[in-house]
Amino acid sequence: MSAIDRYDLVVLGSGEAGKYLAWTLSTAGHRTALVERSMVGGSCPNVACLPSKNIIHSAKVASLARRGTEFGLELSSLATNMAGVQDRKRRMVDALIKVHLDRYEVSGAELIMGYGRFVAPKTIGITLNAGGERVITADRIVLSLGTRASVPTVPGLADASPMTHVQALDLERVPPHLVVIGGGYVGLELAQAIRRFGSRLTVIERGPQLASREDPDVGAALLELFRDEGIEVMLNATLTAVEGRSGERVRVHVEHAETAHVIEATDLLIAAGRTPNTDGIGLELAGVEIDARGNIVVNERLETTAPDVWAVGDCAGSPQFTHVAYDDFRIVRDNLGGGHRTTRERLVPYCMFTDPELACVGLNETEAKRRGLSYRVAKMPMAAVLRTRTLSEPRGFIKMLIEEASDRILGFSAFGAEASELMATVQTAMLGHLPFTVLRDALFTHPTAAEGLTVLLADVTSREQNRTTRPSAPQEVERTRGGKQRRALPHTGRGTEDAGSSSGSDH
Repeated sequence: MSAIDRYDLVVLGSGEAGKYLAWTLSTAGHRTALVERSMVGGSCPNVACLPSKNIIHSAKVASLARRGTEFGLELSSLATNMAGVQDRKRRMVDALIKVHLDRYEVSGAELIMGYGRFVAPKTIGITLNAGGERVITADRIVLSLGTRASVPTVPGLADASPMTHVQALDLERVPPHLVVIGGGYVGLELAQAIRRFGSRLTVIERGPQLASREDPDVGAALLELFRDEGIEVMLNATLTAVEGRSGERVRVHVEHAETAHVIEATDLLIAAGRTPNTDGIGLELAGVEIDARGNIVVNERLETTAPDVWAVGDCAGSPQFTHVAYDDFRIVRDNLGGGHRTTRERLVPYCMFTDPELACVGLNETEAKRRGLSYRVAKMPMAAVLRTRTLSEPRGFIKMLIEEASDRILGFSAFGAEASELMATVQTAMLGHLPFTVLRDALFTHPTAAEGLTVLLADVTSREQNRTTRPSAPQEVERTRGGKQRRALPHTGRGTEDAGSSSGSDH
């Protein structure tokens, strides 16, 4: 065995939480090493969040260019140059990698490129990318292993060499006909972008709606968007077999509406969930337990079942967002310094970067009903936000859930232009435990997206107002595109969904 190098901290995997822990503790004077197999900085700056949003923005530019006459522009021709799209993305990625390498140099954290696995408790054996072996040990170990795209067990699927998001983000050609398996966030973002570059697109989703975890009105709005953009969507569809090879010719067999279908296409993209990168790491040698899904078992402080070993990010079962991994870093960092931060009751926002965006924070109606909560709902079309009129982007709606017994904001969803900025405003109010009336009565700049919150909430009365005016029943207001209002009873989530149920947004 090679000589064993000893560190104060070793991080396995350079994802968001892991790299920040390495930089922070090294800067504080702890001898720190980080072991990474391939991607400096982890998946976010290389093959996930940032590259995908870069590609998605190029697709949006292409979409806007096709609408040029709507904005008073005259274009003689328009064609997609995927090499140019990829060049812009790669320049961004290269710059981000340099930023990461500079952080390692400045912080003094040692970056070791190679495949690491436990060979004993707190001891990591490394097969170096440059050749050779190393063995290192540390007083503390942090596991930042991440996840990878899942490939369902379907006859012929693996043999067809389908793309995952990694290969899709490196495409230098426009697929003539792409079939996307999965109607979740990754599949929807990439499907719309590749369609806008000129591909024929088919999305196959096994559930009854797109974005299955969202409320039905969100799923319906996304379905309408995709159909308007010429994307074929098959819901309640089961993939049964695949023939051929992605990138050349594939035959995709699907059971849909009790009928067998065969889709002839050229390319196949799998976006059917994620699998933790916890196999082959020797976790059993370290005393680190995993659950049935392969996630590392952690407590609310992100401590594993092994002493002085933490797991952070996707592999720890945290919500699969970079900003959540960053918060995992803050939890471990502060607790190592004597703090008492936990993952309990985190208010986790998230966005899907389709065009328009979907942005959510807190509970949606489905979750509120599942918990048996009584709530009021305010909802209106995005077209009532005058900012969207200036952008010629009136599609979508915004919706807020307010606790029935108080004025506390339970959750917020927005599907429309600049939805993420709207959501951040509501999240700030929720973090400050402010009643919805603070947003209702605020003075926002005109014309901004945030101004729409005052329109959404204008006719929602506070509990104090209800006590003063003694109305016959608590009221909900849903604005329609024509400016009319429909009043209804509150939702209780206890078998009275028909009382005051929303009629769906006007898109």
